[in-house]
Amino acid sequence: MRWRFVALFLTWLSTLVSSPPALADSSGRDLASYYDRHMALVDGVAYGWVGRGTPQRARAGVVQVGVSQQAYFALLDNGALVTWTEAPEAATTLMQGVTSFAAGQSGWFAIDRAEVLWHGAGSTAAPQRIAEHVIAASIGDSADYYVTRDGTLYAKGLAHRGQYGDGRLTATPGFVATARDAVTVKAHTGHAIHLTRDGVVMGTGGNRFGPLSSHGLGDKADRWGRIFDGVRTIATGSRHSMAIRADASLWAWGEGFGIEPRKLLDHVTAVAAGDTATIARTADGALWQWNAGVGPRRLTLR
Repeated sequence: MRWRFVALFLTWLSTLVSSPPALADSSGRDLASYYDRHMALVDGVAYGWVGRGTPQRARAGVVQVGVSQQAYFALLDNGALVTWTEAPEAATTLMQGVTSFAAGQSGWFAIDRAEVLWHGAGSTAAPQRIAEHVIAASIGDSADYYVTRDGTLYAKGLAHRGQYGDGRLTATPGFVATARDAVTVKAHTGHAIHLTRDGVVMGTGGNRFGPLSSHGLGDKADRWGRIFDGVRTIATGSRHSMAIRADASLWAWGEGFGIEPRKLLDHVTAVAAGDTATIARTADGALWQWNAGVGPRRLTLR
């Protein structure tokens, strides 16, 4: 019995370590959501839609999708990061040699093949070099974040809601280290969550509606606090957060779902969260969407 327990534990640990965490909600490998704009990547083809609409085919040859409030983004299989508002055939190239990216309120982040992080504002100005050895980045609605290969989490932006997670409530002129042992980070309206190497979801910032569960509920948390364990992928929206555990079960907490994490679905491979929307993909390839906690409805591609 003892050896069986050890074997099961090692299997769980192996799954947790080998499963790559999702990127920022606004720039997931398979799914992206930011406020009311969404994207999904299916067999190399990017689909986009707004609100409760139907996903419309945008373009092929894509390896990562992303959105901001005003635009769609795609990382092409040749390493080019492109963006468009209405017509994907008229997309503008933002940068070449990109391996992953994030988009949001302050513009876009791009990580190149040398693990250098770049920040761009708009489509005309040249991007600025931010940091080296970066493995993940997120642009929130009030603060931006990135994680370096050694697990250090950096933050910059507004701090009045505790967005830095280190106790400060005043913004800094540059990025500062605020946490350790991180593997990915996600941010939205005045709050952020990050995932640690051992599968713990940590959160900080505004928490009026429960995106940080009970941590600082009703006002704000100005320091990173433990929310949920046994996780391999995280997502956060305007007022709620999501997590995929090592057993592929999807959990949610915040507005529309309740303060404590609640199980929603099994066999989930990807998730993203926007304003009130939540989008998930299951192992059979099906796409699902919740709105304000109601659903899910299965999405049909066009």
